[in-house]
Amino acid sequence: MTVERRQELRKRSFLKGRIHFNKGASSMDCLVRDFSDAGARLELSETRTLPESFDLYIPQKETTLRATLRWLREGDVGVAFDTQKPASSEPAADPSLAVLLRRIAELEAENAALRSVIATKEAASGATLA
Repeated sequence: MTVERRQELRKRSFLKGRIHFNKGASSMDCLVRDFSDAGARLELSETRTLPESFDLYIPQKETTLRATLRWLREGDVGVAFDTQKPASSEPAADPSLAVLLRRIAELEAENAALRSVIATKEAASGATLA
């Protein structure tokens, strides 16, 4: 039988999480399976690349916590939250978001160019095309 060493009881949870490390340059998804004010158990598909300390972003709680690795088992890790050190920053923007924003800007520019062509054609013909 194992001895319970936690100061606080963890509540079972099923929350999406995102781990950020390397100053926000790297990230990985996780599931927050047990949660307390002091720490959590995280479920990951890969644990080999996980650093000793990282930021854990939990979208449903709209919070980012500084976490320190406490134990590691296949697919699961235990972390303690560092209340003395705040999370280094808000999570880095998802690269796919940057791609989408750039594409929106391109489409808006194309839309403006097409409207200009339509306006020119309307002026030349004296009729309304749109």
